[in-house]
Amino acid sequence: MIGHPDPKLLRAAVPALSLALLLVAIFIIQPRTMSYFGLNLMLNLALPIAFATMAQLFILTVNDLDLSIGGFVSMVACIAATWLNETPLLGIAALIASIAAYAALGALIHLRNLPSIVVTLGMSFVWLGCAVLILPSPGGAAPAWLTAIVKFQMPFVPLSIVACAGLGLIVHLGLMRSAGGVVLRASGGNPQAVARAGWSLLKLKVTMYALAGTFGVIAGLILVGTTTSADANIALRYTLLSIAGVILGGGEFTGGRVSPIGAVLGALTLALVGSLLSFLRIAPEWQIGAQGLMLIVVLALRSLVNQFEERAA
Repeated sequence: MIGHPDPKLLRAAVPALSLALLLVAIFIIQPRTMSYFGLNLMLNLALPIAFATMAQLFILTVNDLDLSIGGFVSMVACIAATWLNETPLLGIAALIASIAAYAALGALIHLRNLPSIVVTLGMSFVWLGCAVLILPSPGGAAPAWLTAIVKFQMPFVPLSIVACAGLGLIVHLGLMRSAGGVVLRASGGNPQAVARAGWSLLKLKVTMYALAGTFGVIAGLILVGTTTSADANIALRYTLLSIAGVILGGGEFTGGRVSPIGAVLGALTLALVGSLLSFLRIAPEWQIGAQGLMLIVVLALRSLVNQFEERAA
């Protein structure tokens, strides 16, 4: 007698299935993409999106939502293309200060009990303003060492795929399999119990915001290393892409329910959607709407899985 499928297994399978179906569709439409060069070209900008998505995942883990990550990554890109290239010490100091500012943002939200969506929305304009002040017009240049790292060609498999796999695995082990990760996730799932156990919710939230800032800085550096220049608006779309990537990967807006590996798969899926739409000869002005429609379809599938999970429980 065949038993019912495991709901948790179904939830975990949705991101991988979505990515697999998308790749199959791309390979059928454009067989030449099924090569080292083709995959490298399509996934060229997937790695910074994956790091930005992971930054968003840290914020969602503590039941917050970050609407400023796109502006933050843009500011980091402008710092990397100017100060980090021309005056390395100033650039490094600015990047460290940026991470500290992100951690302070988490402390402010917790201590004053402010809605994160409002605070981060306001900060998005602050980051954007700083980016414009640093780099008023598109330009700048990526440090040579950064470009060399990002454009390093590995044998057999593109660097972006290996790096994304490593990113998902490292965060999964740290957040889902370690004792510290359990406490960090519990601060979003059951903060009262964590506080009663003697843990400082303030320190936990500051830690997650500092991690988000760190991964946002890495995303900005990789983005500049890939594009070799910067612009104050270069990563504004990362805000919505990061949220969509986490949710597409099996995360939830509440309860500290996240999936690092699923988030990476969601980021890769979103990075490939643009390529699929281009191969289908869909006009650029229609691509944003088409991307949203695809996301709705996948989320509808997620909703069916959630309903099945509730019935099974």
